[in-house]
Amino acid sequence: MDFSVVSPQNLSQLRNAIRTLQRKPYRIGAGYTDLLMELRKSDTSDLTVINLAQINDNGLSHIKSLVNHVHIGAMVTATSICMNDDIARRFPTLQQAAANLASTQIRNVATIGGNLCTASPSGDMACAIVALKAHCVLMNVDGKKRVVPVVDFFTGPRTTCLKKNEFLYKIILPRNHKQTQHIHSGFIKVGTRNAMECSVVSLAYHIQVEESGYVIDAGIGIGASAPTIRFAEKAALNLIGKNMQNFTDENRNEFAKKVLTYASPISDVRATSWYRKEVLYNISKSVLV
Repeated sequence: MDFSVVSPQNLSQLRNAIRTLQRKPYRIGAGYTDLLMELRKSDTSDLTVINLAQINDNGLSHIKSLVNHVHIGAMVTATSICMNDDIARRFPTLQQAAANLASTQIRNVATIGGNLCTASPSGDMACAIVALKAHCVLMNVDGKKRVVPVVDFFTGPRTTCLKKNEFLYKIILPRNHKQTQHIHSGFIKVGTRNAMECSVVSLAYHIQVEESGYVIDAGIGIGASAPTIRFAEKAALNLIGKNMQNFTDENRNEFAKKVLTYASPISDVRATSWYRKEVLYNISKSVLV
């Protein structure tokens, strides 16, 4: 591989670096867990890698809990998410997804921003972020920001809505509803082996339940089942108003069928399309047990 590296020290230098390189090929990286593998497969001549590791900016590298939202900087690592008490308590699906990511060594450097910007259909943390109805804050070289729903951030396999002069700055999670008394939230990942494996199928769910047991809000994300991670909106809406304590087999089957309408998996070396659909159907039903 033959490429050059620039290491900005702050946000202003990062924006200037992107501005300077707008007419040349460049890639942005922090943990490099996916980037180095991608570079081995592509032409790196005249490529500049912008290394974010030395940037000191709280918005990029910290988790901040506010009254109505939680802000997660794009450079926050999977390990930091695993260890954050607020995320573990309020958004278990994201904590579990981060904990399922590869190995301890990789979780120590892999960032949530990298997981999203890679735009892999099997991204673990990205799947949970979709289920949580998060928004992405994008910043351009002039410091201007725009906010897009995470479901609109992914435009295809390994492609995003980021423009040439933009980068992912942070992710915003909406707080749970005030009347929420119970959170039924988790991440299910099915692979061909337990360690260091991309998902064959994954499902993230975040269901908010009031004291009487009725669902007041729900989010369902599915991974490795379509060209992009999908938000199963009809399946989520199907749960609202139902009592979590009274789900029948018919309810579970109806829910799983609605989840499956968002799946259009392919057959590859890891699994067939048929197998992925069968697995997704079964794990969807298990969410409501």
